[in-house]
Amino acid sequence: MKNTSKIFLAGHRGMVGSALVRALEARGYTNLLLRTSKELDLRDQAEVNRFFREEKPEYVMLAAAKVGGIVANNTYRAEFIYDNLMMEANVIEAAYRNGVRKLLFLGSSCIYPKMCPQPIKEEYLLTGFLEQTNEPYAIAKIAGLKMCESYRRQYGSNFISAMPTNLYGPNDNYDLNNSHVLPALIRKFHTAKAEGQEEVVIWGTGSPMREFLHVDDLADASLFLMENYSGEQHVNIGTGEDISIRDLALMVKEKVGFEGNLRFDADRPDGTPRKLLDVSKLHNLGWKHRIGLSDGIEMVIAGLAEKGFAFDRV
Repeated sequence: MKNTSKIFLAGHRGMVGSALVRALEARGYTNLLLRTSKELDLRDQAEVNRFFREEKPEYVMLAAAKVGGIVANNTYRAEFIYDNLMMEANVIEAAYRNGVRKLLFLGSSCIYPKMCPQPIKEEYLLTGFLEQTNEPYAIAKIAGLKMCESYRRQYGSNFISAMPTNLYGPNDNYDLNNSHVLPALIRKFHTAKAEGQEEVVIWGTGSPMREFLHVDDLADASLFLMENYSGEQHVNIGTGEDISIRDLALMVKEKVGFEGNLRFDADRPDGTPRKLLDVSKLHNLGWKHRIGLSDGIEMVIAGLAEKGFAFDRV
């Protein structure tokens, strides 16, 4: 990609999309096509076709998605599968029909079977049952990945896919009813500290292992793949390192400065015992993450402090 190349970044307001914007602008890219969902409804095929026909983007980075936590995924199952299928299908088809030079589709590690061998290799896709609570979302993401693969095989389109691990960073979701574990812990510990609470309750035993990648590293890896990878198989993006929920909670507790106690509620579900991506393929291509988890959490907390810990507005 040249610095003047016309790049359509779908989903630029989300955590992933905004990180991609930061990364592109930092590298001097000046011709970014950015549209809000009100300006361009990616679920509407006619709108998407008109946009591609008029704007003629050369490159596409597809980070737009309807996302949420376990409760949202399990409650709004029809919306999660419909909205995500429509967005990716419309964008990928329009990219093909309008001669886009290269497209990157960003998926999610939930595409892999619930009880997958660890660490999870790319070839483990479709080898077992999915986690039921987010199955509709996962199926939509698998469909997007397979669309890129199929358009490559039939039409020769240079469409690639990447599957990130659990992400955190600026513009994360801190809604306790809908957020993922790391932002939820940051909010819980900050609130407990501010209100002088004596303890923080953590769901489960604390034994499950999880992998976390700073979203700025994901953006860096995505641009690396746009420049250096044109293979058919999707690529895992992660750190190749994991941590127990117990140790994660202790780390966040220390970073926030909460001095009370932790209590693990073993009556609450633990979820999948371990979820670690095998990132050897990405490492062999020449990319490795730069932001360690400890430093990354400090960066996030510092950013929240600058905004006055206004969790409902970050």
